[in-house]
Amino acid sequence: MCVHGSNNNPDIGQLLEGLPTNWGKWGPDDEVGALNYLQAEQVLRGIAAVRQGRTFTLQIPIGHEKGEPLFPGRRPSMRMNVLDKGHYLAGKAHFDGNVEFSDDVIFMHVQGSTQYDALGHVWYDDKLWNGYDAMSTIGSMARASIVPIAERGVAGRAVLVDMARHRGKAVLDKGETFTHHDLLAAARAQGTAIEPRDILIIRTGWIGSFYEREAAEFYSDFVEPGLTFSRELVEWFHAMEIPNLVTDTMGNEVTVDPRSGVMIPLHAALMRNLGVAFAEVAQLDALAEDCARDGQWQFLYTAAPLKIVGGTGAPVNPLVIK
Repeated sequence: MCVHGSNNNPDIGQLLEGLPTNWGKWGPDDEVGALNYLQAEQVLRGIAAVRQGRTFTLQIPIGHEKGEPLFPGRRPSMRMNVLDKGHYLAGKAHFDGNVEFSDDVIFMHVQGSTQYDALGHVWYDDKLWNGYDAMSTIGSMARASIVPIAERGVAGRAVLVDMARHRGKAVLDKGETFTHHDLLAAARAQGTAIEPRDILIIRTGWIGSFYEREAAEFYSDFVEPGLTFSRELVEWFHAMEIPNLVTDTMGNEVTVDPRSGVMIPLHAALMRNLGVAFAEVAQLDALAEDCARDGQWQFLYTAAPLKIVGGTGAPVNPLVIK
């Protein structure tokens, strides 16, 4: 991936100067950040939100006939059989007892599907989450990789905020932005509230629209809709102790901040500085339709990304229980 802003844009460090960080809050060796907020009390809050026993999975399909929605610069997954009925018919495979089986392999970006970012995925000033040196990313992520998040897992009360539905749209426009004030207004309109330590799930309709559009149109003038940076928004995330941000976009924020021109500043302000876990490319349409029908926008959210040693992220199939 290679995306650059204008040389006239402010330095990301200058943009975020004076904003809060959680470095050191959970000790010098912490690698899961704000997920530390999800202790037993928060898991039980999630369980208490379950009313119907209905389940929803949020991963997009890998190997869909239309491909996968990918951030520009990433390549589609490639899956191929390495053993199937054809091998037996050609006499290339045999197992005693007349037993046969198939096998396959896949090549893909670890962030090429619904996925969690490692906290060390994005950095500036040569420092990752919690102050780890960016040199630790060379060859493999020695610190703040996806493994600590994967080993811990994610579970807690989550709230879905349907920004597209709130604005009367199937999908937000390219580059369309919203703030935490917009999120709060949309939640009130839904009849729910975002509470401290809630997992925050935001629907824009963007990923779902990938399967309804031509690829050329989807990627032309590529700027995703999403949250837009402000100092007040970062302070709100900090005060609310939000552990996890989940969206149906590839970047969890508008791709280029419209005011500063900086690329993905919330990755730096929220993930790198506050330790907020980012889950991206979630498929939220079916869940949102169900929530709109029954008015239940809060539920138990669980996720366990794959344990990829040294990984910058990992695929995940989050499970929601209403």
